[in-house]
Amino acid sequence: MRARTNTLAALRGDIERLEAHGDGYALHKVALGHAGADMTLRGGLAVAAVHEVFSEGHQSAAATGFIAGLAGRVAPRRPLVWVRQDFSEMESGALSMSGLSELGLDPRCLVTVRAADGESALRTAADALACDALGAVVLDVWGEPRQLDLVASRKLTLAAQASGVTGLVLRIAATPSPSTAETRWIVRAAHSPPAVQSAPWSAWGAPVFDAELVRNRHGPVGRWIMEWNCDECLFRQPAADSQPVAATPAHRPHQAPARSQSVFKRKPAPDAIRGGYRFA
Repeated sequence: MRARTNTLAALRGDIERLEAHGDGYALHKVALGHAGADMTLRGGLAVAAVHEVFSEGHQSAAATGFIAGLAGRVAPRRPLVWVRQDFSEMESGALSMSGLSELGLDPRCLVTVRAADGESALRTAADALACDALGAVVLDVWGEPRQLDLVASRKLTLAAQASGVTGLVLRIAATPSPSTAETRWIVRAAHSPPAVQSAPWSAWGAPVFDAELVRNRHGPVGRWIMEWNCDECLFRQPAADSQPVAATPAHRPHQAPARSQSVFKRKPAPDAIRGGYRFA
């Protein structure tokens, strides 16, 4: 009984230290590149913290690509550990190293760990977050394992703060629940504008995400369409219209003014693939 009381007292102390960080802790940030998102986040994504990304099951590829972009921003050219629950791999497939490479991540810096269940994945991620030689740790779980509760979230946050490693939790087919995460995102696939004819190798266009920030411990929330720039490895605002507009024919009668809008609609890229890359 005394041991349980001591444990509860220690957890209360940990919570007080978490809340005491305030805005001073949030100063260590990395810009995502998207002006609107960076402004709302007051400079970018906080490092040495835990961030959550949620998506529906059929949007798992988009969420995987988005969290890979976050990892590339907070820990460029540093080792990344990606812990996946076995069930995640059965549902959405294995990670594609070529796809991650196209996103700008170096597969040589990536270590993937397959865990038998949610408890093993959580324990492995916590151990990895304690290693200060890493840049980031991704915990990729499917569904709602009972072990991933508020207490587990606190442990991950404390480990991230102690080591300086950023934790990214990818929750597929799960409902958001109370946690100590710095931010929480809900990600969906957005329409990728078709590539220009001079670049047929990128026929699907750049990966584009519908990213909704639903939790921000130090500021407001928001929702943006965010395009991933694979060359510069950052998010940006998609161009309003990246396609050239045909000039008005010279023989067009003066009485028939040219329409200001195109009558053609873009064909969206498939939900499971963005930018021609299969993320998972």
